[in-house]
Amino acid sequence: MTSSTETAGTARAAETTLAELERRAAARRDRPSYGHDALIACDRVVRIFTTDGVEVQALQGLDLLVTEGELMALVGASGSGKSTLMNILAGLDVPTAGSAKVAGCDLLSMGPKERLRYRRDVVGFVWQQTARNLLPYLSAIQNITLPMQLRGGGNKRERAARAESLLAMLDIADCRDRRPQQLSGGQQQRVAIAVALANNPSVLLADEPTGELDSATGEQVFAAFRRANEELGTSIVIVTHDQAVANEVRRTVAIRDGRTSSEVLRRTEVDAATGQESQVAREYAMLDRAGRLQLPADYTQALGMEHRVLLELEPDHIGVWPDAHGAPEDGPAEGAPEK
Repeated sequence: MTSSTETAGTARAAETTLAELERRAAARRDRPSYGHDALIACDRVVRIFTTDGVEVQALQGLDLLVTEGELMALVGASGSGKSTLMNILAGLDVPTAGSAKVAGCDLLSMGPKERLRYRRDVVGFVWQQTARNLLPYLSAIQNITLPMQLRGGGNKRERAARAESLLAMLDIADCRDRRPQQLSGGQQQRVAIAVALANNPSVLLADEPTGELDSATGEQVFAAFRRANEELGTSIVIVTHDQAVANEVRRTVAIRDGRTSSEVLRRTEVDAATGQESQVAREYAMLDRAGRLQLPADYTQALGMEHRVLLELEPDHIGVWPDAHGAPEDGPAEGAPEK
């Protein structure tokens, strides 16, 4: 027979459990949404293309956050999904699933008119092909003022003043009245940056902007991006294969198989004894919103990791071991801790 004391204890335990569940539920409700304070927030973005009845998944649940005022690079092999992501962020394509927001604009729900306004006002874009960025029959200043005319902002004098200010900032004021064919490749790309900045966008996207340039000219073009970032506060995302460009930004995100796989963060440290500055870079693996972790191929190959691995939760880390025996009933792999 159950005593009243036992019954009361059980009731208190149930109340405690219920209260704890309610507390946890409230904490989840009050938790800020993913990317709530980011300028660019991609949450489990999927993009599937269908060609001749065959589906190709270009993006496979990609996560990415970019803060306001950031200058960053995206790197990855051909076919990794970089250009697909850039087209989505530019408003030129729509994700199949997931969530993608830029400066508060929902890229999945926008209608045609909203998408046009988004491309005109919120983002600027610089293509790899220098000839694709500029109209050949217009001068540099005419190319720059054209987006402002299409937007309908300001009078002719104000538009010209804005264009001349951008030309001066990017160190190409002497190119004002030249047409694209009268400019070098580097000058064309710097004019293209000015065109992309004409309407003061929140984000500037650039897809391989130095891909057709030699290294010295590429450095000049990247310096123009940096100047725009520092002087205007524009957030800039650059897709590049150029390691020299990737090494110049504080943050480089690698994309592999349609997901963010790793991230390199760079910072400047000052030696306390000598006062000399040095740049320190550290690479991090990316843990996505679904809990997936892409391990570097060099690591998995060195340890013979294939198909499945063993995990062990420690107080301050998670251990990962190769499944040396190849079958779950064989027990833990060699080197894994005993239970």
